[in-house]
Amino acid sequence: MALSPAQVAKAKRWRRLGSMLRAVHPIVGTRDLERALAFYTRQLGFELAFRDPTAPDNYAGVRRDDVELHMQWQDEKEMSTIRLRLLVDDPDQLACEYEQRGVRIDNPLKSTPWGTREFALYDPDGNAITFYRDLHQSDACA
Repeated sequence: MALSPAQVAKAKRWRRLGSMLRAVHPIVGTRDLERALAFYTRQLGFELAFRDPTAPDNYAGVRRDDVELHMQWQDEKEMSTIRLRLLVDDPDQLACEYEQRGVRIDNPLKSTPWGTREFALYDPDGNAITFYRDLHQSDACA
């Protein structure tokens, strides 16, 4: 559905006013924050970005390159899993790194019929993480 000229003008005006979306920080649920932090930092190569000083056993964040994930302890009633898809430059290299670190890759590296190169794994709480690259996008300069 195409936008009308008035809708386009309004969207441009809102962007100038600073309403552009800049990032997303998914909250990954965990039953054991220390175990989750150890997995993401030691196994997946993230760094601890922060811990909530008022509740250090409840909420923290990890970062690797431009990706930041937040983690929060959840009780059994709240706990559910999520699926994350992380766009990466080189899934082959990352899969090799993770294999060397002893990370269990649950869905092996492959090129898909929908045009991605990807692999997937589960964290200790059952959250699914797929690392992928879009094979349709050219790396060449336009």
